[in-house]
Amino acid sequence: MSSEGQISIVKKDRIRMYMRIIANNLKDTERLGKIIAKCIGKGTVICLDGELGVGKTALTKFIAKEFGVKGNITSPTFTIIKEYAGKLPFYHMDVYRIDSEDDMYDLGYDEYIYSEGVTVIEWADLIKGILPEERVNIEIKRIDDTKREINIEGKGLIFEKLVSELSNENTIN
Repeated sequence: MSSEGQISIVKKDRIRMYMRIIANNLKDTERLGKIIAKCIGKGTVICLDGELGVGKTALTKFIAKEFGVKGNITSPTFTIIKEYAGKLPFYHMDVYRIDSEDDMYDLGYDEYIYSEGVTVIEWADLIKGILPEERVNIEIKRIDDTKREINIEGKGLIFEKLVSELSNENTIN
């Protein structure tokens, strides 16, 4: 993160915690994407939420690039799911146009989520009832044209690894 970036870790209860990151610019978001990519592995589910145009796809691109995905990552708004090759299969979902959680099963949702790959889901809050318990939730909020507040919470080993990596990042504070 830039020298002006901020991070805070707050315990929500005995089990969960969340992190709040201020990304001052796109470079900070790229750095976060690289850190996330270092932490993910087989079966990882990353859920992204935030307003239109806030940077969900940009963060996905940075994660994918660092994870070894070649080519251009675009939002799968109309196709719902795009598959890419990286260190592991990389699945990018955009569920903005899904009418119900049941529609996800018609698309083979569980075959992606419980696969050997990594799944990033934009607008994940729309299908929260069928998301796996162990996942990383990232909410992005616009502060101004370039600055974002990024809130990260979750449960499981990948989330714990991410908290550890972000906590050790000297460049964040």
